[in-house]
Amino acid sequence: MIQYMPQGRNASEIAADVEAALRDGRLAPGVALPPVRGLAAELGLSPVTVAAAYRELREKGIARGNGRAGTHITARPPIGPRLPLTVPAGVRNLLSGSPDPALLPELPAVTPPPRAYGDPPVIARLGELAAERFRADGIDPRHLAVVSGALDGVERVLQAWLRPGDRVAVEDPGYPPVLDLLGALGLSAVPMGLDEFGVRPDALATALARGCQAALFTPRAQAPTGAAWDAARAAELAGVLATRPGTAVIEDDHAGQVSGSAGHSLAGSVERWATVRSVSKSLGLDLRLAVLAGDAATVARVEGRQAVGPGWVSGLLQQTVAELWASPAVGQLLERAASAYRQRRRALLDALSGHGVPATGRSGMAVWVPVADEPAVTGALLDRGWAVAPGERFRIASGPGIRIGTGSLSGDEATQLAADLAVSLTRRARRTD
Repeated sequence: MIQYMPQGRNASEIAADVEAALRDGRLAPGVALPPVRGLAAELGLSPVTVAAAYRELREKGIARGNGRAGTHITARPPIGPRLPLTVPAGVRNLLSGSPDPALLPELPAVTPPPRAYGDPPVIARLGELAAERFRADGIDPRHLAVVSGALDGVERVLQAWLRPGDRVAVEDPGYPPVLDLLGALGLSAVPMGLDEFGVRPDALATALARGCQAALFTPRAQAPTGAAWDAARAAELAGVLATRPGTAVIEDDHAGQVSGSAGHSLAGSVERWATVRSVSKSLGLDLRLAVLAGDAATVARVEGRQAVGPGWVSGLLQQTVAELWASPAVGQLLERAASAYRQRRRALLDALSGHGVPATGRSGMAVWVPVADEPAVTGALLDRGWAVAPGERFRIASGPGIRIGTGSLSGDEATQLAADLAVSLTRRARRTD
């Protein structure tokens, strides 16, 4: 294979050529770019020009510097969205852990008061309602920010404290966009193993011993396993973090009150922390809003960076969420939703257990099933009319599995799916004997 050689007459053109090569497949993630002096000689340019191009690529999150090892394309360069898995016509789509549209509230028509430059970024009513919710779970709400969804909040906290090259402890298996985000920021992901109660304390201790400056957790509705903390696990994790003061702790509580599990948090037990609560799973995917609580320094840094970017999250979105949170009818709907998601998840777990198939899913809208051969099992289920997600996208070093979305799964479907999965696993086992 011929090594890709960037082209261009100046720094901007070289950087643009590298980005184009990634888009059309001539250059792969993780590949080393030519040495600065070598490329400069090849193009007849100054090494300063090539160095400027590489710096532009690093600033965009497309490349990272590795000292004497040179400059490499990041593992997941941000040049486009992760391609979705396709589902053939007539196949039941259980790829995602999305909410059931029938359990989402109707959005109210709101007219927020006109905003003026210099107004507080968090509207008062939303701030008051968010503070009540945080306080109910023992989370200090004195410092709040509003961000554009859970992942936006995670990114802003990471950028507040970390720099390219730093290490972040992450759940394994975990949420694929988080891994994409870390790659785009030039951060290194260090995996932490899980059980049904979330990150294991020994796995956190091992990750911190490897020099992680931050740790990212999902306290409940963990993607893809459905793991959820209890009070004992939260206390154990806090004890481990106490041995590493200064570690930034980020909690992505994306499902919140519809997760089917009580809220537990490490807030207050560490110096640097942020808890991000999105409303997408509970109120609607188009409501790209999350409320972030944290220590004073973290929230100040998040708001400071936000101020020189988008400025604030739309007052229209904030007012909409406030109206929904304040509505008793919506509160009752969310209670019904949490109960329905719990029943649907439980129905599949019970049906799988009846066939001797181990699976996990203490909370959320999905179930994780360990399997030996992801392609074989997903292919066999597809032949039987079920589209489920292979675990490869979620994993770093953990074992293989499949993720099954249960948000809209009926009881009859759970029974049939469990039977089909059991047959698929049995046939796979026979072929390997």
